[in-house]
Amino acid sequence: MKILLVCAAGMSTSLLVTKMQKESELLGSNDTIFACSVDELEEHIDQYEVILLGPQIRYKAKAIGEMVGRKGKGFGVIDSMNYGRVDGAKVLEQAYSLKR
Repeated sequence: MKILLVCAAGMSTSLLVTKMQKESELLGSNDTIFACSVDELEEHIDQYEVILLGPQIRYKAKAIGEMVGRKGKGFGVIDSMNYGRVDGAKVLEQAYSLKR
């Protein structure tokens, strides 16, 4: 599966991407996981199946959710606790649950 994490600057999710990739490998999956800033979303969105929004930009969830929905992609806001703990397994599980 192809998963895109979106945050304010694209940097704060880089550690989470690494943890998610490790979990994906442990599961024997061949997931592609990438992080970008909210300003870069439109240039990347078509390449991914699930879009996860960082909790620090939750206030943009309605507008981004509508855009993602029009494109038939899965969408969710990363749980604040899982984000803060950099829990790659839980966030990967969330992404899998959103695949359409």
